[in-house]
Amino acid sequence: MTTFEVLFVCTGNLHRSPVAERLLAAELPEPDFRVRSAGTAGRPVPLDPVTSEILGELGGDARGFTARRLDAGQIERADLVLGLERCHREAAVRLSPLALRRCFTLREFIRLNGGTVADTPCEAVRLAASRRGATVPVPGESDGIDDPRGGSPSVLRARALEVRDAVVALAGVLRP
Repeated sequence: MTTFEVLFVCTGNLHRSPVAERLLAAELPEPDFRVRSAGTAGRPVPLDPVTSEILGELGGDARGFTARRLDAGQIERADLVLGLERCHREAAVRLSPLALRRCFTLREFIRLNGGTVADTPCEAVRLAASRRGATVPVPGESDGIDDPRGGSPSVLRARALEVRDAVVALAGVLRP
């Protein structure tokens, strides 16, 4: 199997997407998988101490993380682009329209793969893309994980737990 690259996207690349990146990397390590993240408004800053602590408690490693801004090259290199909300998926498609069939929200991708087991991660992406539009639409909030920006540590923890649960499900879909 060649390396399969997953790119998570949120707004600032400060909580949701880094948590998803580091937890999925712990579940699906290199060389089979490469996991990255970026923000539509990301700036090069480290994770805040509260997010780092929560990430460590959940089994992720925050060491060496620096937030980064989303660009077209990241999207074009990724085999799967997962926004934490629909606006992030849409931002990725605007930057790289040819990536449409590889761009989903995290929860949307899991939902579209529900009940099936793909032989490869690439097959899971093709399956999800083929089911988009063929399933009953869901409200946008059910496909997203809210931004905890400015929230208390308990809000950060709650969002991180939502991300963790989705990442565990995602690993089950992508693990060959």
